Amino acid sequence: MLELRQQHGLRLSDGSAIEAAGGSEPLSRTEGGPSATDPLRRSGATAAQLGLIAVAAVWGLTFVMVQDAVAHISVMSFLAYRFLAAAAIVAVVCRRQLARLGASGVRAGVAMGGLLTLVYVLQTVGLQHTTAANSGFITGLFVVITPVLGALVLRQRPGRLVWTSTAASALGLALLAGVGSNWHPLGDGLTLACAVAVAAHILLTDATVQRHSVGALLAVQLGVVGAVSLLAAVALGDLEAPHDGSVWLALAVTAIGASAIGYGVQSYAQQHAPPARTALILASEPAFAGLFGVTLHDDRLTLLGWAGAALILAAIVAVELVPRLRRPAVLPEG
Repeated sequence: MLELRQQHGLRLSDGSAIEAAGGSEPLSRTEGGPSATDPLRRSGATAAQLGLIAVAAVWGLTFVMVQDAVAHISVMSFLAYRFLAAAAIVAVVCRRQLARLGASGVRAGVAMGGLLTLVYVLQTVGLQHTTAANSGFITGLFVVITPVLGALVLRQRPGRLVWTSTAASALGLALLAGVGSNWHPLGDGLTLACAVAVAAHILLTDATVQRHSVGALLAVQLGVVGAVSLLAAVALGDLEAPHDGSVWLALAVTAIGASAIGYGVQSYAQQHAPPARTALILASEPAFAGLFGVTLHDDRLTLLGWAGAALILAAIVAVELVPRLRRPAVLPEG
């Protein structure tokens, strides 16, 4: 028996696949998700996407923790300690893979680390020249920029469902941030560059995790961010030791949970999920940040803010459930 998979190609009853013309992505990494006849791929993709949601939740939690911590220590010192500790943890756990990483893998890890450094530096400097609401929304625009950049640079085809869900997420981010007409050209421009760097990091991760060890790449890129942050802290005269208990707690959570485990899960997940879907799921981070801000930090969300958070989560659920509700057309034998 033969199944017709909505323009992604044909799949025989024995599980073998016939790719559609035009070089579309494998089924496990397309908008429609893994084949229903391949439970191993389906379970791997589901686990990867659940992992991304968990990462977004952890990153949303750390927003509150870091906001408290940097009131007691310089930003560059905090980033240096966070990423150097995370790099050391990953290097010890993945020492064998790291030892086998070739020159091309090291170059890829350095490039990923460079983009990740840009993300944090541009966002931090931009925050000094704009509002937190503007920064949150503009950074979140990576969910729109990722499929656009992928389509323009890598000729990827995310599909109409992902484009629609992406637009819904962008609207949700705008509502969540409560952005009005109060724009700040310098800060907003730097933050927009940050969003482009986030999108580029997602796309580069997608291109490299298929060819190199995830753990080894992670150790290199985290080490790059930590080293650059340390050099910047020294050059600016901002290097200082952590003293406050909130700083130590934030460092422990961000180094282990948000960085070593968080970026490791993202890299693993991108072996199973295409970049556009990865960006869409990670767009739930502002919603989680708002939730934790309300419950742990006495922040307040307006009705529009809650509507934005709900819209983001609805877009994520839609991109997961809609393809599963579509039944493949079954062609008669012979």
